[in-house]
Amino acid sequence: MNKKQLKEFLDAKVLQYNTPEFIESDPIQIPHQYNKKEDIEISGFLTATIAWGNRKSILNNSKKLMHLLDNAPHDYVMNASESDLAPLSSFVHRTFNGEDLHYFIKALRYIYSEKGGLEAIFSKYSTSTSTQGAISAFKKDFFSLPHPARTQKHVSDPSKNSAAKRINMFLRWMVRENTTGVDLGIWQSIPPSALSCPLDVHSGNVARKLGILKRKQNDGKALAELDKSLRKFDPEDPVKYDFALFGLGVFERF
Repeated sequence: MNKKQLKEFLDAKVLQYNTPEFIESDPIQIPHQYNKKEDIEISGFLTATIAWGNRKSILNNSKKLMHLLDNAPHDYVMNASESDLAPLSSFVHRTFNGEDLHYFIKALRYIYSEKGGLEAIFSKYSTSTSTQGAISAFKKDFFSLPHPARTQKHVSDPSKNSAAKRINMFLRWMVRENTTGVDLGIWQSIPPSALSCPLDVHSGNVARKLGILKRKQNDGKALAELDKSLRKFDPEDPVKYDFALFGLGVFERF
């Protein structure tokens, strides 16, 4: 396929997969359960944090996590006492455990009480063409309180050559407009042009087969290469192609 044919092919796949049916098996269904801005943000951030591994397990554990937060994540984050936090110790998703969750709640409280919330931090450090520096800055703020060393691994850092798949996915959820009922689009302060594709094994493999990614590792350098390719197709909304790449990989075994 030449560039024009490839763009037409990918645009068609975006239309196919960027639909409400996508939500049925995707972790984005968790923040869709809420109406309050802060509830959407916090549930989305925590769900994205544990979004690796089996999708059914991700969904089940995300629902358990929201239940632990009384299905009112913002109120819980801001008002939970030490005794309220005790039940969190039972939570486990792969290597993310109760100790990590306990710190995440405290760090989120700090972010909302001292830093103006999640959107304020990311928008402060984002540019019109990138959120990668903002992710690194966010991680510094998020771990500015005393914390277990093990917990830092659960927030990726692009400055360390990470593709930061989960947090880029979270940003897609928050920023892209809710025109098709999939992404939530509650952040107006960051343009979709700044977003990066949530690069994982599925999207990476499909991108390589299509010739828009050459690098073999799914790391920060690969993400920069993929971003450059996708921006040639649509500089204003490059991350819409995440639906095409992911759908081709997961649903079509492309």
